Amino acid sequence: MRLLLVEDDKRVAGAVKRGLEIEGYAVDVALDGTDGHWLATENSYDAIVLDAMLPGMSGSDLCCALREAGDWTPILMLTAMTGEDDEARALDAGADDFLSKPFSYVVLVARLRALLRRGKKDRPSVLRAGDLHLDPAAHLVWRGETPIALTPRQFSLLEFLLRRAGEVLPKTMILEHVWDFAFEGDANIVEVYVGQLRRHIDEPFGRASIQTIRMVGYRLDPDGG
Repeated sequence: MRLLLVEDDKRVAGAVKRGLEIEGYAVDVALDGTDGHWLATENSYDAIVLDAMLPGMSGSDLCCALREAGDWTPILMLTAMTGEDDEARALDAGADDFLSKPFSYVVLVARLRALLRRGKKDRPSVLRAGDLHLDPAAHLVWRGETPIALTPRQFSLLEFLLRRAGEVLPKTMILEHVWDFAFEGDANIVEVYVGQLRRHIDEPFGRASIQTIRMVGYRLDPDGG
């Protein structure tokens, strides 16, 4: 197994590299984010161990760049910060797992083994249908180069439609996922919000991406309408 370790602390990088090599891994090391990004794009790795705080290019930015490029190599993020926001930021950037410093080397190796067992999977951080894009982590929507402002409920509805693009979704299913199973209001609320979405993501652009399937539900065109 070939690993990439991106860590700017030479002492830590050297110790981790030696330990992983004893475990039987081949390890390349980068001491800053810029070199790490270059190595990650020029070579194929089975997993990446990535420090969050790096000179040149932060670990989060590097992770985002790889995911945007369609690279789903498992990433274990190392962070010196232990707050919930910092942990969430690492995961939202596209990391598969995180480990707070100072860390146990035994735990580091165990988490790496777990990531390697899972392997690479196609897990897009940005949902797309043609030129319609939705970024769940940043809570942003845009079509082409035009940003689109949505309310939280409109955003949730669009995210659900995009995650199941091409499928016909009954109103009852939409209610259960976008509202909740205990919702006791008028089921026509789905029609109201679909109409609102169309006025935001379709009509200004001359599109018809959200299709009504009579007597069944709604379908979002995977090509963006």
